[in-house]
Amino acid sequence: MATAAVTGSASGIGAAIKRRLEANGDSVIGVDLREADVEADLSTSEGRKSAVSGVLSACGGKLDRLVACAGLGAHLDDLALIASVNYFGAIATLDGLKDALSGREGAAAVAVCSNSARFGPFDDHPFVQACLDGDEALARELVAQENGFIAYGGSKHALSRAVRRRAAEWGAAGVRLNGIAPGSTQTAMVEALKDHPVFNKGHESLIMPLGRNAEPEEIANVVSFMLSPEASYVHGAIWYADGGNEAATLPDRF
Repeated sequence: MATAAVTGSASGIGAAIKRRLEANGDSVIGVDLREADVEADLSTSEGRKSAVSGVLSACGGKLDRLVACAGLGAHLDDLALIASVNYFGAIATLDGLKDALSGREGAAAVAVCSNSARFGPFDDHPFVQACLDGDEALARELVAQENGFIAYGGSKHALSRAVRRRAAEWGAAGVRLNGIAPGSTQTAMVEALKDHPVFNKGHESLIMPLGRNAEPEEIANVVSFMLSPEASYVHGAIWYADGGNEAATLPDRF
């Protein structure tokens, strides 16, 4: 039986991932603000330390699988909070638990990114650069002057790049690290976007080749495969699970 940890485990995609891994026979340590095995606030430095130490205590320092799923949507007014959770909370979780994964046969981790990471001018955006430089204070200051799309898409863009940047180091440690980029998924976050006076229009205009949102369980199924021995040569990749939205929107960008 493998031991896994999943952040954002109390709802949405994170809850679905936790259920799927438990159905696979894994012992899963859930991390969230509430209703979790480890209750911690990933928006703060102390909360991240508490999350990592709580997981390490629960697993005895030996972890087989990790999913950094906790995240906040573009509809929130506190843009700096989005940056702190989506990027800095995820990276602190991944880096803080890497040693617990190292040396474990078949160890693997997945960061939940987003297909929105490619839908904006993010490559050289100062906010994204501040994230990648690890300067949270600057990132929070810069994003506070932006909008929810930049905060959400930019944080997920930075996270996707951070996953790829870690491929060599994590591979040398014997740990596979990948990201999944879900599209619109039937969660409370998406429902909030639908009710937003601005972002509802963007959501309604999405190109959906499969004609529907994903169910959280469909994203969890892909994550389960990415963590499994069947994906033993998949490393440093960002997998799109968005019903063809990214491909239809940017057909010639590869």
